[in-house]
Amino acid sequence: MHTVLVVDDETDILELIKFNLQRQGLTVLTAENGIEAVRTAKDKGPDMIVLDLMLPGKDGFTVYKELRADPRTSSIPILMLTAKGELNDRIAGLELGADDYVTKPFSPKELVLRVKALLKRSKKITVDSSLRIGDFHLERNSLKLFLAGHPVDLTATEFKLLRLLVEANGEVQERDLLLREVWGYSDTTLTRTLDTHVKRLREKLGEFADCIQTVRGVGYRFSPVPVENRA
Repeated sequence: MHTVLVVDDETDILELIKFNLQRQGLTVLTAENGIEAVRTAKDKGPDMIVLDLMLPGKDGFTVYKELRADPRTSSIPILMLTAKGELNDRIAGLELGADDYVTKPFSPKELVLRVKALLKRSKKITVDSSLRIGDFHLERNSLKLFLAGHPVDLTATEFKLLRLLVEANGEVQERDLLLREVWGYSDTTLTRTLDTHVKRLREKLGEFADCIQTVRGVGYRFSPVPVENRA
């Protein structure tokens, strides 16, 4: 049974989300402010977090950064909630590395589907073995990436995205396929989500960033070119 931490300072919304997730057989923890959210996440280690951005004590962005900086919580999938529905808020969250977002007001059914999609892809990652190609060593059991022997901290979504590209053996992965396999559904409104995650992943890969190549109008592919052979 999966455990989900729901963080929101609006009691009605908190109870609504809790009710709908519990109907799916999920265990639900709750927090009504940023300070409580950080403490609960570190103490209980939930399988994922639904995090509102507008929180008292510490806002959602601050909470997110603290959780990602702690080894105990750095790999927990996080779905952000925003009441503003403004593009800048969503982009800011995705650029930080959030796994998904939902805009208020939201459909409880949609939220449940996105939570289940996040949990499903995180579970798939944990049952696989390791993978090595070129300078890349992916430990699927622990969600760890090593580049030329050095560890790189990735979120569960970033790891899943990279794994799919690496496993494709140089074949182009279409955008719709990546959206479906990584996020659990194909939705053209998530185009920005995919591009933002690729951008974030490239930043973390550093000198290996150009191993993820853009195929305009189609999608992305992985090419493990040795550093010494790059122009």
